[in-house]
Amino acid sequence: MKRIAVLTSGGDSPGMNAAIRAVVRKANFHGVEVMGIYHGYEGFIEGKMELLDLGSVGGIIQRGGTKLFSSRCPQFKEDQYQLQGIEKMRKAGVEGLVVIGGDGSYRGALELTKKGFPSVGVPGTIDNDIPGTEYTIGFDTALNTVIESIDKIRDTATSHENSFIVEVMGRDAGDIALWAGLAAGAESILIPEEGYDLDDIISRIEHGIARGKKHSIIIVAEGVMAGSELAKLLKEKAGIITRVSVLGHIQRGGSPSARDRVLAGRFGAKAVEVLLEGRSGRAVGIKNHQVYDYDLEEAFTTKHKADLSLYSLSKELSI
Repeated sequence: MKRIAVLTSGGDSPGMNAAIRAVVRKANFHGVEVMGIYHGYEGFIEGKMELLDLGSVGGIIQRGGTKLFSSRCPQFKEDQYQLQGIEKMRKAGVEGLVVIGGDGSYRGALELTKKGFPSVGVPGTIDNDIPGTEYTIGFDTALNTVIESIDKIRDTATSHENSFIVEVMGRDAGDIALWAGLAAGAESILIPEEGYDLDDIISRIEHGIARGKKHSIIIVAEGVMAGSELAKLLKEKAGIITRVSVLGHIQRGGSPSARDRVLAGRFGAKAVEVLLEGRSGRAVGIKNHQVYDYDLEEAFTTKHKADLSLYSLSKELSI
């Protein structure tokens, strides 16, 4: 290959810029040009792209978000728009594509591969919910953002002797809530994979009060329920008054952590290697500290699983 392209799609995550940088510089090292496609699959369809050289990706490794911008593009689900995009890429001399994103982005990459356009997926999502990889780009940074917020909330909870509910992102996957709850010492953690037991939450709060504790922190993933809804249930059933903090999109922003920068660099470089080896329909991931690639279809035939041993441990440590 002499020219490839890279795009970011779906929800942004810290470290996407570092991955873009890695794709460009790894490809350039091998004498391959890289076109940056703007606004995800929307830009792919419309041919909105420009050549990225070494200088154009300088100074972005520390920036959150994505230099190439992102969007959600329902049109791209239709064959005619996929083919339209492929035609524009081929006219521009683009022979392969690196897609940085989550589940929906991977589906797009798979469809392009089936239509004969070589594509490789790089996992970029704060939810850490892509099967086939232990970690995704952005998860570590988002996790640290959440932990820092919980630590600050606990200061107020302690000062005013209040119980707080902290709602975090995680529609279908509870990794952010699970890891942050364990790291921040939350009394209760609610994740989609396990649901919730209202009586157990109440019991934990009351047990803490009985031993002299004046505050507690409850972490709830948005996929379980809204924090405000949980607050209402606790008040109605046990008369427990709680304050609610919804962290929202603050979890997506910020300068990527060292771990995410290194992961993004390794993933971006690996994706380029896969394309230059003439392979496509692959995704890159990490297992046991080793970066590897696997069949993109595995991301849809297997299901992400939260580490429930951490869930059990959190219950044992928050007695």
